[in-house]
Amino acid sequence: MNFFTQIDNLALIALLAVSGIALLLPTLSTLISGKGLSPTEATIWINRRKAYVFDLRSEDAFKAGHLPGAKFAAAATLGAEMGKLKLDRKHPVVLICENGSDSRKAVAVVKTLGFAEVAALDGGIAAWKAAALPLVK
Repeated sequence: MNFFTQIDNLALIALLAVSGIALLLPTLSTLISGKGLSPTEATIWINRRKAYVFDLRSEDAFKAGHLPGAKFAAAATLGAEMGKLKLDRKHPVVLICENGSDSRKAVAVVKTLGFAEVAALDGGIAAWKAAALPLVK
């Protein structure tokens, strides 16, 4: 019992708990908010798995440059816009926004439409540009 009452040991236990939580946070956030894809993984989904790509940025930003094959969809009306399209629910969906935060929120909306695999591009269009991958206008 002496072990838990010494100040030095309490500090070590607190450090252990904080570092353990810090290690688990990325995993927990992925489980809660859905899968995130790196630009390389998104490219594989698009090219090999024929994923649908939806750009949730503003229409002006979309026109300035977007991923090849991406469709514009306003984040606020994403569910309605995707519902209008005749899409095969077996194909995965990749959501893209400016920095990845809006698309992560929209993953749950798309999953309610019956798509089994939905992911957001980690870092959004900024990460895509940083990876020097092509954009089309």
